[in-house]
Amino acid sequence: MMLYPAMNVLNDHIPNRYMLVNVVARRARQISDEADEVGTKLTEKPVTLAIHEVADGKIDAGHMDLTI
Repeated sequence: MMLYPAMNVLNDHIPNRYMLVNVVARRARQISDEADEVGTKLTEKPVTLAIHEVADGKIDAGHMDLTI
């Protein structure tokens, strides 16, 4: 299965694949945790939602605290 949106669209917002994986994983965890706290059932997987947020320009590497 191909990645949608395409990698070149995602790289417009996050410069490299390693950072993209970190940003998407961190945001997906945030989405999942927020849904659990509120008790909301997600219509899509958290990773899919996070990838779409990056593609839409809602988040980029500068918006995320990547330290653990």
